[in-house]
Amino acid sequence: MDKRYRLRKNSEFQKIYKRGKNYWNKYVVLYTMKNGQNYTRVGFSLTKKYGNSVERNRIRRQMKEIYRLNSNRVVGGYDLIFIPKIRTKGATYEEIEDAMLGLLKRSHLLRTR
Repeated sequence: MDKRYRLRKNSEFQKIYKRGKNYWNKYVVLYTMKNGQNYTRVGFSLTKKYGNSVERNRIRRQMKEIYRLNSNRVVGGYDLIFIPKIRTKGATYEEIEDAMLGLLKRSHLLRTR
């Protein structure tokens, strides 16, 4: 993923947490906020409560891949933050994918094919 499409700075995350809208389901929390640009930036956040670095990186890689495969369907001009819940540990790839795409649909940020 190109650097301009990623959220990296803590200040960017904090701004979205404070001013953005949030959506959630059983496995994932999604924060969204307009960014005033014609492309969407995305960030992934996991706490140490989630587990050791192996577990955190595994779920982060899965979420990044799900987003990468569906990024062409996401509406431009938004900042997105995906935060997996603790119960995501036991979830399959398909369950996580359904959860992420469901949140994008509910937030009206996912184009239909």
